Amino acid sequence: MPQKEKETFAAQLKEIWLAPSAELARQCAGRLSEQYGKRFPRAIELLEDGLEDSLAFYAFPELDARKISSTNMLERLNREIRRRTNVVGIFPNPDSYLRLVTTYLMEYAEDWSVSRAYLNPKSIQTLLLKTA
Repeated sequence: MPQKEKETFAAQLKEIWLAPSAELARQCAGRLSEQYGKRFPRAIELLEDGLEDSLAFYAFPELDARKISSTNMLERLNREIRRRTNVVGIFPNPDSYLRLVTTYLMEYAEDWSVSRAYLNPKSIQTLLLKTA
């Protein structure tokens, strides 16, 4: 895709995941496919292949869709693990790496359990009651 079209394409792509419902998101994806399908078939093929998986967060109507659709928390966690393991450099064995990462994850989980919730607890409880 030419550089001059990337910004426009990315903006239209973002509209898919900011749509208020899954149906509207599919419509946005359809429009994008029609507009760019002939010019950039590989990009549209990738979009169509992963579209339904990427729209799975719409199945959680009670939760904040922007928080569920984002991987920011996982990316931050992975960056922190990389940062801590890079400080050590070379580990003497795989078990020492595993101990370091496990210790950090336990600390992270403990901080998470006592800090302010990322998702509204009432929304989570309502969702759990519906699935039970």
